Amino acid sequence: MTPWMVVLIVLAAVALLMVVLYNKLVTLRNRFKNAFAQIDVQLKRRYDLIPNLVETAKGYLQHERVTLEAVIQARNAAYAAGRRAAANPADAAAVKQLLGAESQLTGVLGRLFAVAEAYPDLKANQTMMRLMEELTSTENKVAFARQAYNDAVMAYNTARETFPAVLLAGPMGFAPAQLFEVEAPAERQAPKVSFP
Repeated sequence: MTPWMVVLIVLAAVALLMVVLYNKLVTLRNRFKNAFAQIDVQLKRRYDLIPNLVETAKGYLQHERVTLEAVIQARNAAYAAGRRAAANPADAAAVKQLLGAESQLTGVLGRLFAVAEAYPDLKANQTMMRLMEELTSTENKVAFARQAYNDAVMAYNTARETFPAVLLAGPMGFAPAQLFEVEAPAERQAPKVSFP
């Protein structure tokens, strides 16, 4: 074998390695973008349920106007942040902004549920019960979709950070992806159970 043949074989091997790494990173990036799209579907469903929930509660909670307005404002902020993140799930800053907006929305929804518990007529309202049940079901679906997304992000980030991909990922435009983590410290704590 001549030295030129050895050089050509090495160059061909390097080119093949770059193509394989590039294709792997593209595949993994598309998987986490698809996983984010599944979160987006559930969040949209959630955002659509919230105004109906607030409208149903309005008749019973006339003097809880501040809570109802806070829910709508948080919903609108989360919806806007969700649109920005859905436009480019690879934008870590947009996903991080969505996480903050979702944490605020979860907090005010918790306040709304707590207020609703104090009103027996509202708790007995079939529409309110159905909407709260649908919202709870949607929250569970968001949690499952978030887990699938985080798994896809972890696979992508691991692939882009391992050798030899770490040498090529940055120059090829493969930025790290942001996990969809719960930010609210209260959600990370186990509930306290006490008996009087």
